[in-house]
Amino acid sequence: MTYLYEDFAIEPFEAGKGLWHARIRRADMTPVVINGVSFPSLEVGFAWSDAEMAIADAKSHIDRFRKRWG
Repeated sequence: MTYLYEDFAIEPFEAGKGLWHARIRRADMTPVVINGVSFPSLEVGFAWSDAEMAIADAKSHIDRFRKRWG
């Protein structure tokens, strides 16, 4: 399931049994640009024990780096 937060879509996924990560992409599907390098999506965070924790971590990354992801 994909969750919308601000202008971003967050998709939690299970990378292994009980190991949750989150993928971030722009909701309008344009690439995320970091220091002039374009990425279709970003996978962030640690291996969380549940999807909600991965989503919360992704939201904190968005809040922290929004201006850099021009």
